[in-house]
Amino acid sequence: MRFTRAELAAFRGHTLPDLYGSDTRVLFVGINPGLRSVAVQAHFGGGSNRFFPALHRAGIVDRRIDASEGLLAQDRARLLERGVGITSIVPAASARADELTAAELVAGAVALAERIERIAPATVAVLGITAYRTAFGNPDARPGLQRDRLGDVPVWVVPNPSGLNRHASLDDLARAYGEVAVAGGIVLFPTPPPPTVAAPDAAKGGVAAGRTAGSTGRRECP
Repeated sequence: MRFTRAELAAFRGHTLPDLYGSDTRVLFVGINPGLRSVAVQAHFGGGSNRFFPALHRAGIVDRRIDASEGLLAQDRARLLERGVGITSIVPAASARADELTAAELVAGAVALAERIERIAPATVAVLGITAYRTAFGNPDARPGLQRDRLGDVPVWVVPNPSGLNRHASLDDLARAYGEVAVAGGIVLFPTPPPPTVAAPDAAKGGVAAGRTAGSTGRRECP
C-alpha cells in the first residue's frame, strides 16, 4: 500500500485506537503515531519501525508481525493473548515525534495516567527517554525502571524503536522489551536466531557460509 506525501500529510492530527485486552501484562507507550500508522490504522505501521521485529526477537511473540499494511486480525488476537497493549502519550499523528511541543507531551501524560488507571496493566513501558523526561517533568530520568509509578503501576523507560534512533540496535530493543515483559509476567518464547546472510561460495573467495546478520555490525520512532 503506497501513499503520496500529500496523502500522508492529510492524516496529520488523526488518531488510531489503543490496543489492549482484559489482561494487559505490559502496556507499550509510544510518543505519538506516525502518519503512515494512522493511514493503515496500525500502531508502529511505518516501514522502518522496529517495534514488532523487537517483540519477536525478545520472544514476546512467536512470529514476526508486519503491520506496514495494517494489523492482521490474527496478529491482533495474538498480541492480546500474550498480554501486550499499545497506546501513545499524544494520540494525534505527526510526521515526526520531534514536531510535538512540550505542552502537548505534558497534556498527553495527564491523559495517559487516566488511561492506565482504566486499562490496569501489570507494567508500563514508555518508548523514549527524551519524551518521558518532558512529558512527566523529570529531566534527570534515566532508562530502565523508574522510581515514580503511574498509580500503582511500575513504569520502565525503554529505547524508542524508530529507525531514526541509531543509538539502539534491534538486540538492544529486544533486551529492554523482554525485561519489561518478564517483569509483567509474560513467559518469553526461546529467542529466534538472527537471519542468515547469503554468502558467496568459499571457492570464489567469499566469506564462509552461515554468517549471520548480526555479524555485520549494522544496526537497523511510530
